[in-house]
Amino acid sequence: MNATNANYKALSISERIQLVEDIWDSIAEEAPVLMPLSSEDCEELHRRLAAHHNDPLSSIPWQQVRSRLFKENP
Repeated sequence: MNATNANYKALSISERIQLVEDIWDSIAEEAPVLMPLSSEDCEELHRRLAAHHNDPLSSIPWQQVRSRLFKENP
């Protein structure tokens, strides 16, 4: 697909965000070895996971975050 032929600007903002997310997910699925995590990223993920285990009620379910992100403004 040629980027100049794509009519992505006709999409709503939430649809464009979803498109970018879908593209990113497809890249990550096809080439996970090309995007290794740095040691700092791994440490941060472990820190966040430990914080969640220490206080699970402090997190927000993904469905709630997603619905807020993709809520259309009237």
